[in-house]
Amino acid sequence: MGETTTVLLLAVLLDLVLSEPPNTVHPVSWMGRYLAVVSRRGRGRRPGAALAIGALGLAAGFAGCVAATWGLVAFLREAPPTLRVVLHAVLLKSTFSLRRLLSAAEEVRSALVAPDLPEARRLVGVHLVSRSTQELTAEEVAGATVESLAENFTDAVVAPLLFWTVAGLPAAVGYRFLNTADAMLGYRDTAHEYLGKAAARADDLANLIPARVAALLLLLAGGVVGGDVRSGLRILVRDRGMTASPNAGWTMSAMAGILGVRLTKRGAYALGDPETELDARAILRAKLVTAIGMVLAVVGAFATQAVLGSST
Repeated sequence: MGETTTVLLLAVLLDLVLSEPPNTVHPVSWMGRYLAVVSRRGRGRRPGAALAIGALGLAAGFAGCVAATWGLVAFLREAPPTLRVVLHAVLLKSTFSLRRLLSAAEEVRSALVAPDLPEARRLVGVHLVSRSTQELTAEEVAGATVESLAENFTDAVVAPLLFWTVAGLPAAVGYRFLNTADAMLGYRDTAHEYLGKAAARADDLANLIPARVAALLLLLAGGVVGGDVRSGLRILVRDRGMTASPNAGWTMSAMAGILGVRLTKRGAYALGDPETELDARAILRAKLVTAIGMVLAVVGAFATQAVLGSST
């Protein structure tokens, strides 16, 4: 087993076995603190100034993350192999999330089964979506959870692994910064309309290929678990452009078709056909499809590394 393959295997094991590290040492938390400063500096400014602060803050943060990671990788080339592999794996693990995405969906599902709709609303708002959840019906809570599993499959799994496989650890960390910036700044409200525009566009660009790869993996996973792959492909082709994001609609529409459900966001979109009830059981099926998709993504990364014979 090569060193690169060992790094990926260890990173996946760390993600599955250990909880998230404390915020004081988590690279994404450091990114968040930096972006909070950018947000404070840009809020209340005129549109042009807010746009400039957001773009410059994004560029500086991205360059800093990539440069720092590249420097660390270069420094570790002279380190003992065991230390080099472990540190690479720890940093790589910080860029993706397998267990946490599935466990967040499971918390919401359990609350719906209880049944405890207020708790389900709270959990889906805390873990999975940024929209207001206080007035969502049980069906809407289930739908939001299924949507988040599909959309975050790109952000939390496929994209960081793809960037790492193709361009190494600095690219994966750089992607995680762009995605975190979009999550913190990329809103269309008064405070972020211009401040977060660069972050939103950069995240859209970074996810153009990963989102399409993720949709394909979900279709393959749907076939493995007995989902309706033909319907998934049909809904993907029909509904992928209905979301404001050029990327989110790919995985969400594929998931809607595979499960035979309609995923809606009030005043925004309706993806899929309502062939099956959207409830806690749909979340369970979506979790299974996503989990198999994760396995396929990791296996694909292993296979690509084997073919490329590249090093981290």
